[in-house]
Amino acid sequence: MNNRLAAGNAALTLKVVGIILLLSFLLEFLIVILPFQPTDPGWQINLATSLVDRGIVPLVGIGMLFIGYWIDSFHHSDGPKPIDIRLPILILSSILGLIFLLIFPLHLNNVRQASANNLGQIRQEAQQAENQLQSQLSQFQAQINNEQGKAQLEQLRNQVRSQFTELLKNEETYQQALNNPQLPAEQKELLKKFKANPSELETFIAQQTDPQAQANQRLTEIRQRREEAEKQARGNAWKSGLRIGVSSLLLSLGYIIIGWTGLRRMKHISVTGEDKY
Repeated sequence: MNNRLAAGNAALTLKVVGIILLLSFLLEFLIVILPFQPTDPGWQINLATSLVDRGIVPLVGIGMLFIGYWIDSFHHSDGPKPIDIRLPILILSSILGLIFLLIFPLHLNNVRQASANNLGQIRQEAQQAENQLQSQLSQFQAQINNEQGKAQLEQLRNQVRSQFTELLKNEETYQQALNNPQLPAEQKELLKKFKANPSELETFIAQQTDPQAQANQRLTEIRQRREEAEKQARGNAWKSGLRIGVSSLLLSLGYIIIGWTGLRRMKHISVTGEDKY
């Protein structure tokens, strides 16, 4: 008697938990699809990701439901038989299998398009930055071509030269700069280089005040950032496509096996009257 009661409670618990898992997934599915934008690739990607990430939940729920029915099959009660919802659950499993099977090619295509759009935007922004840099360079070169511009540029060079010269001459200030934890290591290396070879200071000043050299440096930085952004965009697209694609195929396989095999057995039961569950 106690064993039958314990088995009945276990079966009921499994069924209740299984139903709650299924209902929670369906509720979340209804929330995720809103606002409904089926023609938006971004909406489709987010929907596919959300469904696949939660796709294991109804699978566990279905498994718990059928374990509950399996326990009931060994401990029959004299009371009224519980409602048998295995058939609609098997139909739901088959539908979910088809949904996850369709997600695989659709998601890969959406990710490919999103990656192409993202790469196009990255290249467009980099091209705009290059064009803006060239425009600024042209304007600056036009300004320094006249006598006033040349005088201002020479004044700037003298100021920089004077600042570094004073720092390098004063040994105490020089050591304080080297021991300053807030000063970047690159600047400390420059100070050491200038101290060892004063001609390096003139080379540095010439490079830092040369518009073309500065433009080339910024151009290199823009192109490096573009390459890094493109590499990251491709990597993210590849990871998303692989993770969601493989997971959707595995979920589809699981749901289809459960749904179609279960429906075939239910049909056999209805014809032969032999309940194998």
